[in-house]
Amino acid sequence: MDWRAVTAEDLVDALREVDWSTPPRPVPEFFSRFTVPRSYSKWTSRLKCNLYYYRTNYFILIMFILGLGFLWKPVAILAAFMTGFSIAFLNDSFAVTFNEKVTRTVRQFSPHLAAKMRPPITPVIRGRPSSKRSIHICGRPRWLFVLLFSAVSCMLWLTSCSLLTVLWALLIALLATVLHASFRTPNLKARLNTFREEFRAVWRNYSEL
Repeated sequence: MDWRAVTAEDLVDALREVDWSTPPRPVPEFFSRFTVPRSYSKWTSRLKCNLYYYRTNYFILIMFILGLGFLWKPVAILAAFMTGFSIAFLNDSFAVTFNEKVTRTVRQFSPHLAAKMRPPITPVIRGRPSSKRSIHICGRPRWLFVLLFSAVSCMLWLTSCSLLTVLWALLIALLATVLHASFRTPNLKARLNTFREEFRAVWRNYSEL
């Protein structure tokens, strides 16, 4: 896969649609080999490839650094988790998985309530489902949960009075992520993984025709 042809918008769309439930890459692999990119094009290609391949590792790294910054402030730690959930809800796979687990848990206690939490039926256009699928969580649009968790996290940040601390912690976490993605040499497994997922995406688009 030629990552030089992938734009930032394509990368964001891929991170939003890809499955985030996969476990992170092993730590020895994450810190195995580092080299300096030879050119600007190779640097951008490596950066996008590593951000996609080690996405779960980077998410854990960012949350870990934020947690260290608020080790003595429980309210700030809760705010960080709420912020993480509001960001995670933007991913289609995470939102769908979260909705299924919550619905399955509620069904054990109240099947009637679980039935109300089902997402609305996808409209059928010309004999096939609409390509624009709307993600719902607990029977409500996803954006409602994103706004709710974002508002609660903002209130917690203001209550804990740790805005300057979170900015420094977030800056350090993002800097560590960019540095690692810039100097970590993509291995053969990363290239094969991206080729496999690219094939699956092409095959899914083909099967929808």
